[in-house]
Amino acid sequence: MHHHIHSHDHSPASSPEETLALLEYMLNHNRSHAQELHELAHCVPEEAASLLHAAVEDFTCGNDKLAQAAGLLKGE
Repeated sequence: MHHHIHSHDHSPASSPEETLALLEYMLNHNRSHAQELHELAHCVPEEAASLLHAAVEDFTCGNDKLAQAAGLLKGE
């Protein structure tokens, strides 16, 4: 598991390159959280595990959309 501080008091990206870099960072960050939730699901009772697996599916769906947006910004 990793630890970090979420800071939302920064200004928006100042260039298209910075926007893409920030989006890709957030995508990888979210993927890491999804993996952590998946692993955590194996350590909790079945009902909680089911909800965690559903949350991982939600993360995956959102991450897929972030990846598509990054692809568009890259011109793919």
